[in-house]
Amino acid sequence: MAPREVVVARDGAEALDFLFSTGRYAEREPYAMPDLILLDLKLPKIDGLGVLRRMRASENTRLTPVVVLTSSREERDIIESYDLGANSYIRKPVDFEQFTRAVGQIKLYWLDLNEPPPTRS
Repeated sequence: MAPREVVVARDGAEALDFLFSTGRYAEREPYAMPDLILLDLKLPKIDGLGVLRRMRASENTRLTPVVVLTSSREERDIIESYDLGANSYIRKPVDFEQFTRAVGQIKLYWLDLNEPPPTRS
């Protein structure tokens, strides 16, 4: 299997620009959606819940799998994440080795085992 490209957005505004092909990503093919989004709730500019809200409101991004990977232990964040359409909520391990292991398990499930929705064109 070919390696997958990883795109890192530094804040919620950049994430939305990437997903909706605007701003510096205006030339990006708008229907080429990521296979998986790992979303932190504590993003600058637009928080993760704001990104998720915008994603689920759009036909192009509504079915894109989103795993909330965050340090928040707030019950309201968990509930709101699922209410807004998150597919999974995982507390980010603080230890780097545990974090790396968790990301490997997320990849195994969501990118290797999970059957994703058909792509739109």
